[in-house]
Amino acid sequence: MNAAKPPRRPDARPPRAAAPLSGAASSGAAPANTGRPATGRAGAKRAPRPAAPATTPSLDSSDDETEAGPSRRRNAGGRPLLIYGLHAVAAAWVNPERDCRRLLVSDAGLESLAPALAEAKRLGLERPGATRLERPELDRQVPSGSVHQGVILEAAPLPEASLDDICAAAADRPNDVILVLDQVTDPHNVGAILRSAAAFGASAVLVPDRHAPEITGTLAKSASGAVEVLPLIRIGNLVQCLAQLQKAGYWCIGLDETGQRTLAELDLSSRTALVLGAEGTGLRRLTAERCDELARLPTSGPILSLNVSNAAAVALYELARGRPKA
Repeated sequence: MNAAKPPRRPDARPPRAAAPLSGAASSGAAPANTGRPATGRAGAKRAPRPAAPATTPSLDSSDDETEAGPSRRRNAGGRPLLIYGLHAVAAAWVNPERDCRRLLVSDAGLESLAPALAEAKRLGLERPGATRLERPELDRQVPSGSVHQGVILEAAPLPEASLDDICAAAADRPNDVILVLDQVTDPHNVGAILRSAAAFGASAVLVPDRHAPEITGTLAKSASGAVEVLPLIRIGNLVQCLAQLQKAGYWCIGLDETGQRTLAELDLSSRTALVLGAEGTGLRRLTAERCDELARLPTSGPILSLNVSNAAAVALYELARGRPKA
């Protein structure tokens, strides 16, 4: 392929300078190997689908290379989420599904956010008043080094969708695209993938219940508002998730440098689940074996790898290019 180897605070008072609203740890991005060039075989007939496992465990079961957990994750009892950055906060502010609790701004941040404030008012959304703080006070509310652009929002998590929701809606989406991430752990990468997926019309991004980041301020800022419009769905056993998607009519394509054909050589006209592996290690063995086909990106030259989020963007473009025009 070319995929990466790879309590509620009810008061409206401004926060004390020494006590941040909530934590939002960030991690450094890890590069993901996305493939080496190879000669692809043309002739676009799909290989037969792998047989389902002899023993089919439930979605909550686990094995050596897949993760266990519920297909629908509870939203941590409404624990507040700290969102920062102009695009992320503006998107949350105008999202009717988002319960916004406190807005902290600088004078410049309030001015930049004015269009979103006006839109929320036009929509009749119930929103708290803004609390103005000096920049040093705002800096203390977010992780060190975070770029908040003078706007910080404390909000409740969004209601979470499930894999069953995706499969139930598949009948009305003959050309649907979803992404499945196999242990992609960097929140910057997951956020960037969400942003690309939203831009190219995907309907969801699926991640394992373990070995995948929670939605935090870091992830939300990297997604630049995409967390408000595209569900990030946590699933249990990844192999069984792919089997369920296949049953719902999705063609599961794993992005891997060992693929014999490039993504452009495949028939991409029907429902597609694009599966990308973790930074550095790529797709795990059972995940790759469950995919209908492995495909690669045609990289060449002195640089043979892409970061997983970049590989996802290139693959999503190819999927969009290969789909019938509406």
